[in-house]
Amino acid sequence: MLVGLISDTHDNLKAVEKAVKLFNERGVSKVLHAGDWCAPFTLARFRGLEADLVGVYGNVDGELELLRKRAEELGFHVAGYVCTLDLDGVKTALFHGHLEPFSEAMARCGLYKLVVRGHTHKPLVKWVGETLVVNPGEACGYLYGNMTVAVLDTKTLHVEIVEL
Repeated sequence: MLVGLISDTHDNLKAVEKAVKLFNERGVSKVLHAGDWCAPFTLARFRGLEADLVGVYGNVDGELELLRKRAEELGFHVAGYVCTLDLDGVKTALFHGHLEPFSEAMARCGLYKLVVRGHTHKPLVKWVGETLVVNPGEACGYLYGNMTVAVLDTKTLHVEIVEL
């Protein structure tokens, strides 16, 4: 299964539209959003997504309950601050990553094959023991000027960082 990974959209509606287009073109089945949507209105730009969307809160997200409600209205799911899920047998943890000791612990605990995080705005693909850690970077492009997302193949655990 192909999974789209996105984080730190920070209300950049054009970036969200580009990401949705890319994920649809690639045929991803699920998209994981690692937080920092910012405002609930950003969710509406995911409306054309042809995949399930699961996300978590980031450290700068506002109106958390409204964010969760808007997601549900659109058929998406915002799980809170941490979400664990099974992606075709790949036990996965999804969170924003602004608490670095928590991020490190999740990668090292041995419970997850995949850890998806955001917050740093820098793309990252690395193995920590038997756990693949992925940060798709910043979809918004605000800090480093590169609007990036990632596409993960759950069968091979190959990750491609894609510039929007």
